[in-house]
Amino acid sequence: MKLIFRVGFWIFGSLFAVLFILGAYYFAFYSNFFGTLEDAGFNVNQSYPDELLQSKIQSQLKHTSSNKQIVFGDTHVHSTYSTDAFLWSLKTFNGEGPHLMAEACDYARFCSAIDFWVNTDHAEASTPRKWSETIKAVQNCDAVNENDRAKDLISFVGYEWTQINPSDKDDHYGHKNVMFLETDKNLLPNVPFGAAGYTSGGFRDAEGLNDAKLNMLSASVVDFSNRERYADFIAFYEEVLANPDCDINDLSYSNCYKSVHTPKDLFSILKTVQSDSIVIPHGNAWGYYTPTESSWDKQLLDNMHDPSKQISIEVFSGHGNSEEYRDWNATLSKNGTKACPEPTGNYLPSCWRAGEIIKERCLTNGSSKEICSSRAELAKQSYIEGGQYGHWSVLGAKPSDWLDSGQCKDCFVPAFNMRPSASVQYALALRKFEGDKINSFDFGFIASSDNHRARPGTGYKAIDRLVTTEANGPSSEFFYKNTYPEELKSDIPWEVIPSEINTASELTMFEAERQSSFFTTGGLAAVHVSQRSREGIWDGFKNKETYATSGPRILLWFDLINSKNGRVPMGSKTELSENPVFEVKAVGSFKQKPGCPDLGLSKADNEKVMKLCKNECFNPSDERREITRLEIIKITPQNYNNEPVEDLIKDVWKVHKCKVNSGECRFRFSDSEYSKNGRDSLYYVRAIEEPSLRINGGNLRCDYDENGNCKKVNICYGGFQTSREDNCTMLSEERAWSSPIYVNQLN
Repeated sequence: MKLIFRVGFWIFGSLFAVLFILGAYYFAFYSNFFGTLEDAGFNVNQSYPDELLQSKIQSQLKHTSSNKQIVFGDTHVHSTYSTDAFLWSLKTFNGEGPHLMAEACDYARFCSAIDFWVNTDHAEASTPRKWSETIKAVQNCDAVNENDRAKDLISFVGYEWTQINPSDKDDHYGHKNVMFLETDKNLLPNVPFGAAGYTSGGFRDAEGLNDAKLNMLSASVVDFSNRERYADFIAFYEEVLANPDCDINDLSYSNCYKSVHTPKDLFSILKTVQSDSIVIPHGNAWGYYTPTESSWDKQLLDNMHDPSKQISIEVFSGHGNSEEYRDWNATLSKNGTKACPEPTGNYLPSCWRAGEIIKERCLTNGSSKEICSSRAELAKQSYIEGGQYGHWSVLGAKPSDWLDSGQCKDCFVPAFNMRPSASVQYALALRKFEGDKINSFDFGFIASSDNHRARPGTGYKAIDRLVTTEANGPSSEFFYKNTYPEELKSDIPWEVIPSEINTASELTMFEAERQSSFFTTGGLAAVHVSQRSREGIWDGFKNKETYATSGPRILLWFDLINSKNGRVPMGSKTELSENPVFEVKAVGSFKQKPGCPDLGLSKADNEKVMKLCKNECFNPSDERREITRLEIIKITPQNYNNEPVEDLIKDVWKVHKCKVNSGECRFRFSDSEYSKNGRDSLYYVRAIEEPSLRINGGNLRCDYDENGNCKKVNICYGGFQTSREDNCTMLSEERAWSSPIYVNQLN
């Protein structure tokens, strides 16, 4: 199971063997191979210009009579303190070197010009030194405008609890971000709490250290000018391994690594921390590591959900959209046996496509239809039994041969290999009845970037795909061709990273090449705040007065106007006997001008920031995009355990077409069926903008036949196969998702 996290190690294994032998003597005696550990770095000690900040604030206040501002932030940001982020920073993966937390601060302040951000490096690769540096970086970033009239940027300490089990859906709970209110080290945990099991075993794999050393040393001989960076990774790895597991009786958790197995354990241990915390699940529908048929059901049982901590959910990120439910699944289980489902109009199962590929080959070779059909059925079942390694059921298949199988064809910027029962809509439709207790997920909505290059808030412009998205891959054909043993080159796409090639079960298969077409720029968390402060943002999260955007700064208000307490905002939970009446208003985001505004920096600081921003910043014009329509989604949660959810999710329930050139879109509506049906209901809004360009807005960029079937894909590779200058942009209808308003029947 540890093999998944050797993705960056094996790629160097067979590479440059001859060059290594020739260069080893020189390297060993004439070069220094002692790596250094990264610190947090130093951010620019200057705040965002006040006139630009005030312009941001005033541009939204004129659209509302409320005394609340809307602040935009990113709750999911990685630096090269995360193992995967470090690997993607290497030149062999098209990387550009270290991405420090101080750079994240500068990027948030000057490039994306967001209002708050949270550092969420993987806890499983953390150490006491790194955690201390993380806290220091957040404090330094936050201190820049400590005495300003209005704070330009508010920084939060956090980490990611990276739990997965790709082969067992019953032991898979998914990733969760933890953010803390306080920045005082004395009020925070001594160490971040990681996820025990699969992820900890991979990030802390002592057996892989020797492989990593050999591979990094080999790469250093050829990529000699960057040899220090490969040495730094060895130092990174050694520091993680040198951090011992905490003794079970040591409750101080200092100078050791503490991991917990389940969300229940995570919520429990967070309650021992003095600072308040919020837990945000994310990417649950992303099929990269999520087992087929994975669902939210088990997380409503046995205290696996704590509504006082797990308040918000990440609807959208740079890994795609996890909102929408569909009534198909990648496999179908009955009596403990998995089968391959039939294709539908909007879904082609990958197991089915495996059978098609084998059948096409078989018929081409002249075999009978009966024999070929039999072989196709065997390929389908082999794919299913392979789990995450299913593509090994069809040796020699190219990424393009799989067409758009496994993907949601009618979702907005979907997560790769989407798992519908792990979607947000499915979670909201669930209830578990335990005696008199009713368990449910009453989430508020947010979005984020999940950027691994220390760049919070990447969605402001569709630029620099290999920096503002998670796309990565071999940087040259030379690296690609020299990665694998000769006998396997024709059968294995580059992303398969075996450690010991014995059986298919020992191979790690992740579709990195197809997946690269699903990486996009990130979304934003929007919070209605009474005060522009750390406490104001925290209160907004706690009240669930939040919404998500796919990147643009759309303004959105959504209220229930006839509650017993009068008007209540998005995220509220109330009881009504009469039909609810709602009001929504949305204003489109500003169209962006090229380049950056005058940031008032010194020459040296400006050069540093422009390099970080790639000379493109949040730079709004005076013109806003149109909101073209408002979509209302209604969900009536289950009334009994295991009630089918298909008919409970009404998407789209109502649509309001907005007037052209109106400047804003308003809609008042009621649910005339609420009191008659007698069911608890929740409602939320999607505000849809006019089309604009998005990186990977078309995902696999299919060429379709006259029946709408994908006949050819045009993959946007993260490696050399697609030009770095090609951002793979397509028109996309960007959007904002309000937090739901939960309306329960008044008894």
